[in-house]
Amino acid sequence: MTPVILLTGFLGSGKTTLLQRLLQDPSMAGAAVLINEFGEVGLDHHLLDRIDDNVILLKSGCICCTVRGEVAEALGNLDSLRARGEIAFDRVVIETTGLADPYPVLQTLTAHPVLRSHFTNGGVLTTVDAVNARLQVEHRAEAVRQIAAADRIVLTKTDLAEPGQDQALRDRLARINPAARIVNSEAPVAEILGGFGPAAFAEGLVGREAHGHICGPDCGHESHNHAHHHHASHAAHHHDDVLGVTSFSLVIEDEINWTMFGTWLTLLLHKHGDRIFRVKGILALEGEDRPIAIHGVQHLVHAPTHMTHWPDGPRQSRIVFILEGLSPEQIRRSFAAFMGLSGVRAAA
Repeated sequence: MTPVILLTGFLGSGKTTLLQRLLQDPSMAGAAVLINEFGEVGLDHHLLDRIDDNVILLKSGCICCTVRGEVAEALGNLDSLRARGEIAFDRVVIETTGLADPYPVLQTLTAHPVLRSHFTNGGVLTTVDAVNARLQVEHRAEAVRQIAAADRIVLTKTDLAEPGQDQALRDRLARINPAARIVNSEAPVAEILGGFGPAAFAEGLVGREAHGHICGPDCGHESHNHAHHHHASHAAHHHDDVLGVTSFSLVIEDEINWTMFGTWLTLLLHKHGDRIFRVKGILALEGEDRPIAIHGVQHLVHAPTHMTHWPDGPRQSRIVFILEGLSPEQIRRSFAAFMGLSGVRAAA
């Protein structure tokens, strides 16, 4: 299965500059990149070989393909060229220019009868402009949706930001999406594009919780050590103060029945999927020594993944929800009632 990484971000947030840098990096030699137009990313001087009207091969070995119609058509074209032995690639990056919500593309990968047997979701990469992000987050819902959808957030123009602005923005982004890792656009390409898998996510989630990014300093948990009573399930949440986006962490001490959990999550997303941007977590299941990683975007839930080992910290389930216009208390009560857990309590 070839992973597909989606590159999104608000207009002027530096997607094209980042893409130019990615295309020039030797580590991208095995990648195919889907863009709207060759001219937009200044590829002329890198042109090496035109395979057809929509596909060119760069000196780095990376393939560029224009998306003239649907993303599914472009991916199908690349897959056909690969099947005939005309090109080779091991991952795809799609620059989603003008696309506020990556959900339709992710849905295409899952629902398309041919594509779903060849391609898989490789993660969502969102560029955020360190200078203008505050105003965009406060006034543009699509900017918040892109941040909420991200697996990795790439901060651009940090050299132009005022002193202290960078850290304040990082804190704000972590409140909107505690499950995303934040990197600087000048970071090594391997750091920007690497480690999108469930294990990397789980490590990040545990690390953030341990350092108080999910469970903040005002959450009421003594020393943030999470030493709760058996059977207890708890949650910490942050509400973004303008556009109603809430990130909400649920921690469950007991092992979980997989069948019941799958039924509950399916019903929840069927009813409220439009307002649940992200569900990400690691689960301790009954009868399983290793944790299971889960990942959902709106109504779409990806196949669960068996992780090789538990990350550091207690062996307990952690699920992060990113919601818009939904109450974390509503989710907690629903989960506790359906799963039959006692001792569910809210963080202050």
